[in-house]
Amino acid sequence: MEKTKPNLLFIFADQYRQASLGFLKEDPVHTPNLDQLAKEGVFFSEAVANNPLCSPYRAMLMTGRYPISTGVVENCNSQRTALGNFLKKDEICFSDVLVENGYSAGYVGKWHLDGPEPTPPDVKRVWDTWCPPDRRHGFSFWYAYGTHNRHNSPYYWTTNGGENDKVYPKQWSAEHEADVIVDYLKNEENQRKAEEPFALFWSINPPHTPFKQVPERYRKRYEGMTHKDVLNRPNVQFNDNYDLKRGDHGVEKRLDQATDYFASVNGVDDQIGRVIAKLKEAGLYENTIIVFSADHGEMLGSQGLMHKNVWFNEAYKIPLIVHYPKKVKPKKDDILLSVPDYMPTILGLMGLEDKIPNAVDGKNFVDVFFDKPVNRPEKQLYFGGKSFASNGDARGFRTKDYTYAVVKHENGEKFHYLYHDAEDPYQMKNIWGENPTLDNKMKTELAELLTSMNDSW
Repeated sequence: MEKTKPNLLFIFADQYRQASLGFLKEDPVHTPNLDQLAKEGVFFSEAVANNPLCSPYRAMLMTGRYPISTGVVENCNSQRTALGNFLKKDEICFSDVLVENGYSAGYVGKWHLDGPEPTPPDVKRVWDTWCPPDRRHGFSFWYAYGTHNRHNSPYYWTTNGGENDKVYPKQWSAEHEADVIVDYLKNEENQRKAEEPFALFWSINPPHTPFKQVPERYRKRYEGMTHKDVLNRPNVQFNDNYDLKRGDHGVEKRLDQATDYFASVNGVDDQIGRVIAKLKEAGLYENTIIVFSADHGEMLGSQGLMHKNVWFNEAYKIPLIVHYPKKVKPKKDDILLSVPDYMPTILGLMGLEDKIPNAVDGKNFVDVFFDKPVNRPEKQLYFGGKSFASNGDARGFRTKDYTYAVVKHENGEKFHYLYHDAEDPYQMKNIWGENPTLDNKMKTELAELLTSMNDSW
């Protein structure tokens, strides 16, 4: 019976927006391996990163719980540790459940869920920290770092190495991690228990900033092209937008690196292809559930903003492909999934629905894979930070037709943003104030949603 359990390979790339899936024909990218996965698997076209930021996504993925439940409401760093902004030891994680049910679990890449030793607000914050074995939530293979943006000269902590035993490969991080995973699949050094199915989580840092750190061979596709040649979305602005009350600026300084972002996307696909080829060669492909997602997207000049942490589609919508042809027929599905739903849904697909922890906020939507009726959600939460860690926070939600967000500054002032996505897919016009009945409906529904989640916002 043990042999029939599926393996799991859960891949998520940092800052990889949904529009950068080649088969969607939106961004000018080349992603043949992901395109093939989507063609043979289930593509969830309306997946979002409910809190479009590294650490909050990771905590939601690992626990099946929303930021207000985990306390991970912002990116983990030393100035937020004292406030509880890190993954707690007593959380029952995705990996804990799998290990308890006979899986050999491994983690490769960026972790970014631990709190470095606290520093006061006036001291330079520390971002990276070692994750000791007793905080690894069952992962017995470990080749990871907390957080750094050294794509071309990364470092890693290994399974049995101590805090001072970093490994420094001189190789692009995505490529090096693919090498590590190929070796893990070969299992010549007992990286995993051969008699157990494996669950491997691979967190790829590119295409996260700095975009420029990408091998030259991937840049070649964009030779002679400028950012103006490749940014084809009608909502791209080439100047910083200071009218919006939230979001990262830097368009004028960094938007010329758009070709490097797309080059990184192509490189990530290439490395995923190498791992898939190894799964096939090792005879593991048929019985492995492969998931591809991302912790958030990248604005890349849309709305005159860079990066993440806003409710606009470029930052908020993420890839989600689940590939398991042995049991699941290919299709596209527009269910409004949220990140806390991933853990219970994938556990359901793995036959472990009765092992989903009670504390999980998300729902098990496994029946979607088999075209059985499910109670489809009407909304996806947008959660933007909490005042303890930023100058203001934001809340909102998305439905099939609308995106609504409220930004609250620390002085209590509120700014409302409402977009009719069904008619304005690029969210070019804020219609807040045009229809008071609709405005009130949105306000009421947001209040109800937050109350149901015990969010005192």
